[in-house]
Amino acid sequence: MNIAVESGESFTIESPVDGSIYARRSYARPAAIEAALTKAESAQARWARTPLEERVALLARFNAEMTARAPQLAESLTWQMGRPLWQADETPRLKLVGELAGQAAGEALAEAGYPADPGISRFVRRVPLGVTLSICAWNYPVAMLGYLVSAPLIAGNVVIFKHSPQTALIAEIAAEAFAAAGAPDGVFQAIHMTHSDCERLIGSGRLHAVNFIGSVAGGRRVHRAAGGSFTHVHLELGGKDPAYIRPDVDLARAIPLLVEGCYSNAGQSCCSVERIYVHADIHDRFVEAFAAEAATVTLDHPLSAKPYIGPVVRASAAAHIRGQIDEALAKGAKRVLAPGRSAARDLGPAYVEPELLAEVDHSMPLMREETFGPVAAVQRVADDAEALRLMNDSSYALTASVWTADEAEGQRLLDELEAGTVYLNRCDHADLYLPWGGFKTSGLGRVNGREGLLQATAAKAFHVRSRFV
Repeated sequence: MNIAVESGESFTIESPVDGSIYARRSYARPAAIEAALTKAESAQARWARTPLEERVALLARFNAEMTARAPQLAESLTWQMGRPLWQADETPRLKLVGELAGQAAGEALAEAGYPADPGISRFVRRVPLGVTLSICAWNYPVAMLGYLVSAPLIAGNVVIFKHSPQTALIAEIAAEAFAAAGAPDGVFQAIHMTHSDCERLIGSGRLHAVNFIGSVAGGRRVHRAAGGSFTHVHLELGGKDPAYIRPDVDLARAIPLLVEGCYSNAGQSCCSVERIYVHADIHDRFVEAFAAEAATVTLDHPLSAKPYIGPVVRASAAAHIRGQIDEALAKGAKRVLAPGRSAARDLGPAYVEPELLAEVDHSMPLMREETFGPVAAVQRVADDAEALRLMNDSSYALTASVWTADEAEGQRLLDELEAGTVYLNRCDHADLYLPWGGFKTSGLGRVNGREGLLQATAAKAFHVRSRFV
C-alpha cells in the first residue's frame, strides 16, 4: 500500500452517526514525508515520459478497482461523514470524471502549431507541472479524487495525496486500488499529515503544484504556505450560492429542484443554495410552496433507516449551523418549518433538522457567511436590480442561478452575476463538461475536462530554426 504509515502524532475519526470513534490513525513523521517526496521526485520524469494512452489506461484500471470496492467505500463514507448509505456510492462519478478527462486529453494535450516563417517553425507542447500535492475535503471524499488525482495523473504529474482527517480511510482505500491497478512506484502516494507538516511541505519549494479543495480558511493557509515558493496553487473553496426567483417562474417545476439544491448532502456542498431571493409579487406563494416541499425532507439514522439526509459532519458543525439560525431569529427572521418534527435529533448532536427561514436580510451572518448545513433562507426583493445587487453582495462567487420562463432576460441577468458558474433554471450541479471553479474567495483556477488538463500542465513554446536564410 503506497501510504506513509510511520507512526507519529495520532488522530481519531469521530463518527457523526453516533459519536463513536470510528478509527484511529497516526500522522506520518517528517522522515516518512521526506521519503515520499523523494520517491515522487524520482518517479516524475519517468511518469511524464509514459505515453498518454498508458496513463489513461492506468486510471481506467484504478476506477475499476474503486468500483469493485464501492460497498466498502460507501459504508466507510457514511460512518465518517454521515451521508445516508443509499446515497453514498460516489464511484460512478469518480469513474465518469476520469473517463471524460481521458477522452479530452488527446486534443487538450496535443501539440499546437503556430504561424511559420521561411526556415522557422513554431509550436507549443503541454508539459506536466511536476510533483503535485492534492488535498481533499471530506464532503465528497471519493468523487473529488477525479479532480485531484485522476486529471493530474493523466496530464503526466505524480501525486502526493492528503485527505481530510475526517475521511482519512478513503485515502487508504484509494492507495490499495492504485496498487492493485499496477501504478508505478511513486506515482500515487497517500499520506496522513498534520496541518503544520503539510504547510512545511508546501513551503519547501520542492512541489510544483498544490491542488486544494476545502474551506476558505484552509485555502488561505495553503496560499500563505506557498508564498514565495513559486508553486502553482489551485484552490476550490467555499460558497454562499444565491438563487433568484422571478415572478414568471414555473414554481411547480422549480421548487423541487431548489429544495434539492438546498438540502441534498445535508447542505454540505460548496454549491448548495444558501440564499434565495424571491420577487415580491410571488414571495408569499413561494414560501408556502417551498415549505410544503421542504417538509418532505426526512432526517434519520443514515444506516439503519433510509432518510433523505443524515447528520452533518460533526457536532461542532451542527453547533455553528444552529448558532447562525439563532442569531438570525434574534434579528427578526421567521422560522417557517416547525421545530421538533423529527425524533432523529435525539440520535445525537450532529443531527440538524432542515430549516426554512424567511424575512432574512444581509445584516445576518446567515446571509453572509457560509452555513454548510440544511438551511434555506428567503429574502424578498422588489425587482431584478435589487436581486442582482444582493446576489453579488458577497465575498463568495462560486455559483448562482436565475429561475424564469424568459430565457433571454434570464441570460441577461446571468451575464451580470459574479460567479464561476451561472445557471438558468438549475442549481447545485457541477457540470462535468464545463470548467468548474469560483471567483473572489471561492477559489483560484478551474477543473474538469479540457480546462482542468490545461491547468495541470504548462505551455512549453518551441521556436525551431531549420535553416539560416
